[in-house]
Amino acid sequence: MNKISRKGFLKIAAAAAMSGVTAGALAACNSASSSTASGAAGQYIPGTYEGTAEGISSTVKVTMTFSDSAVTDVVVDTSGETASFGAAAADELREQLMAAGSAEIDGVSGSTITSDAVMKAAKSCYAQAKGEAVVSSVQLPTGDESDWLGTEPDIDEAAITETVDTDILIVGAGNGGMFAAAYAAANGLNFRVIEQNANVQDTRHWYGAIDSAAAKEAGEKPADRAKLLSEISRYASGKCDQRVVKTWINESAAMHDFMRSILEDKYGWVCDFTSGSEAAWPAENADHNTDYLFPVQEHNYMASERESGLARNELLLQYIQELGYDVDFKTSLAKLEKNSEGRITGVIAQSTEDDHFIRYNANKGVLLACGGFPGNPYMMEQLDPLGTSVTTACSYSPADKGYGIRAAVWAGANLDKEAAPMLFDRGIVAPGVDAGYVDSESAFGGKAFPGKIRQFNPGTQPFLKVNRNGERFANESSPYNDIVYAAAHQPGRVYAQISDANFIEDAKRFHTIGCSAQTRNLGEDYFAKQVENGEKEGCFFKADTIEELADKMGFTGAAKDTFLATVERYNELYDKQNDEDFGKPAYRLSAIRTAPFYGCWLGASLLTTEQGIAINEKGQALDTNNQPMEGLYVTGDMSGSFFANNYPCLMAGVAMGRTLTYAMKAVKQMAGLDNA
Repeated sequence: MNKISRKGFLKIAAAAAMSGVTAGALAACNSASSSTASGAAGQYIPGTYEGTAEGISSTVKVTMTFSDSAVTDVVVDTSGETASFGAAAADELREQLMAAGSAEIDGVSGSTITSDAVMKAAKSCYAQAKGEAVVSSVQLPTGDESDWLGTEPDIDEAAITETVDTDILIVGAGNGGMFAAAYAAANGLNFRVIEQNANVQDTRHWYGAIDSAAAKEAGEKPADRAKLLSEISRYASGKCDQRVVKTWINESAAMHDFMRSILEDKYGWVCDFTSGSEAAWPAENADHNTDYLFPVQEHNYMASERESGLARNELLLQYIQELGYDVDFKTSLAKLEKNSEGRITGVIAQSTEDDHFIRYNANKGVLLACGGFPGNPYMMEQLDPLGTSVTTACSYSPADKGYGIRAAVWAGANLDKEAAPMLFDRGIVAPGVDAGYVDSESAFGGKAFPGKIRQFNPGTQPFLKVNRNGERFANESSPYNDIVYAAAHQPGRVYAQISDANFIEDAKRFHTIGCSAQTRNLGEDYFAKQVENGEKEGCFFKADTIEELADKMGFTGAAKDTFLATVERYNELYDKQNDEDFGKPAYRLSAIRTAPFYGCWLGASLLTTEQGIAINEKGQALDTNNQPMEGLYVTGDMSGSFFANNYPCLMAGVAMGRTLTYAMKAVKQMAGLDNA
C-alpha cells in the first residue's frame, strides 16, 4: 500500500495556491477589525472566507471573517435544513464557533448531521484563512429534477492526497459487498472495501438458492431449472439476459455452501429453510388463475441473528476482521478511473470526514455493490414514473441514492432501459392521501413518500379492495405489486382494504407466502400490534358497522352508497363461492359480516429498485454496445439484466440470492478462481 502524506501535500499545495494553483477555491474577501476567538498574531490571512458542506437536506454554508489572529465574525446559513431542527440551530452553532477558536464544536443535540456539516464548512474556512489548499467537496449525489445523471466530478489531481494499491476493490459494505469481502478474505486475497457510511448496511435476511444443501436435507425434489428460467423470463416480459439468470440458478447452491461454512460451521448459526406447503400457494389457485411457479429456495438465519444480537452483515464484518481485514468506512465513491485502453483501473474516493480524496488502484478489478436508487427522487421520477406514482410509503435505505449506477454510466456502462421497482402492497396512509411524492424539508431532494409506516404487512392479504368511488376494480389474489399497479388507474392511485373480525382466520386460509406470511404465522398478537400502530398514525380504522366504517374511511354521498353495495355484492360472491366479477379463487374470498369491521387505505411500499447496470453471466459490467468493461463488475440492486417491469415477489429471496451469487462470482473472476 502506498500513501502520500497529507501534511506534505498541503505544504506543496499551499505554495501552489500563492501562484494560483489550488485544489479548491481560496476566497479571501474583506478584512475585519474586532476579534473574538484569538490565536497568535499572523496566524491567519485577514479576510472573509466561505465554506460549504452537505447537511441532511441542503447545502449548509458558513462564512467566517478573520483578522491576522482571530475569528471576528461568523455567519451560519442552515436555512435549507429541517425547520425545527437544523434550521433552528444556526444561532447556537454560530455562538459555538465564535467561542471555540476552531471548527471543533459540540454541535446541537437533535441536529447532528447539520452540526457536522457546519463543522466541515468551518474547517474549510480555517484552512483558507491559513493559506492551506482547500479540497472542494464533491457533493454526493448530484443531479437534479431535469437531469438525474448529472455531471461526473472533475477532481483536481492535486486534490488526491492519498493513494491505496490493492488487487480487488469492493465498493459498498451491504449485502453483496460484505459477502464478496468474506469470500475474498477466506481465500486470502488482497482486497479493500470502502463504504460511504459509518457502518455496514442493512441485512436483507431472505435469500434464494436453488437445489441447496438445505433443500436436499429437507427432502425437496430437484428444481425444474428450465421451467424456472422460463418463469423469470416471463416475469420480465423477455427483457432479461437468460444467461445471467442461469448463473444464479446454477451457482446459487455453491453460494449457500459458502454462506453456511461461515454462519453454521464457524459460528453455529441455524438456517431456516422454507419448504413444503409453506413455500407455495394452495394448488386451487391454478384452477382459474395464473399457474405461478414457486421455487423452493428461501433461506434465512433470522433466529440466529436475534439470538446473537448481530445481523448477517455485521457477522460477516466480524469474520473478515478476524482474518485481518476491515472496511474503510466514511469513504464515498467519487468516480471510476480507466486507462487509455478503457480498462477500469480503480476509483477516486472521498473521505466524508475531512473531504480529502483517495485514489484506490485495483490491479485485478473493481466490484460495485452500491445499491439501487430508491432514496433519490430525481432518479425515481425520471427513470420510473409509474412506480413512483403508485408509491405511498418506503422501506428502503435512504443511503441508496444510485451513485454507483451514475458513476458506472459516467464511465460508459449501459443502464437497463426498463424500470424494475420492488413494490409491496403495504403502504398504509390516511384517508385522502394520494400516492406519489410530497414535499419534505428533511428528505434528500426535498421529496418523500407520505406514509408514516414503512410497511403494513397485513396489507398483502387478498381481502376486498375498493377505490375512492367505492368500486371493486381487480382480482385481489395476486403478487404483491399487481394490485398497486392496478391502482394506477384509480382515483389518487390508492385503494381501501376491507375485512371483518375473522381477519386472522381468513389469512390462514388465504395462505400467502414469503414475508407476507408473517401475518398468518404470528397470529392475533402480531395483528393487534399492527392495528395499534396504524390507529396511532390515523390510518387504520375499526367500526361496529359497515356504515360507520364507511364514514371513518372518508366515503361520502354516492361513493358511500357504492361502497355499501360493493360490500353486499362481495358477500354474495362469498356465499356462492364463485367470484363472477373478477375470478378470484374461492378459497381467497371472505365474508364481511362480523363486527368489528376493519379498513385502511393502501398504496405501494417501495423497498428498492432493480433497474441497474447491464452485466454478463460473469458479472462484468457491459458498455453501451453490450461489450464487457474490463476490470468492472457489478452486483446487487445496482446490477441489471435480470429483472424488468417488476419484481417476482412470489419467488421469495430471488433478488438477494442473485446479489450474493454474483458477489462471489465477481471475486472468483477477478482472482482467477472461477473455472467458468
